[in-house]
Amino acid sequence: MSSDLHLVPVSFTDACGFITDHHRHHQPPVGCRFCVGVAHHTTLVGVAIVGRPVARSYDNGHTLEVTRAAPAGPP
Repeated sequence: MSSDLHLVPVSFTDACGFITDHHRHHQPPVGCRFCVGVAHHTTLVGVAIVGRPVARSYDNGHTLEVTRAAPAGPP
């Protein structure tokens, strides 16, 4: 049984646009290290923005944190 979902690269600008379009109560984060999207066939159905940890004690140069995860559709 194969899934029609697959990972796709997403720019920070496109990820921020997806977040503001689908989750009006969330603001995009200030920066990021990379973004990744989930697509169903050719339709983007979710994004994740990964960046530096918010807590200074975890910001050791080796740790990343998912700062936003935004799926499309109902919660």
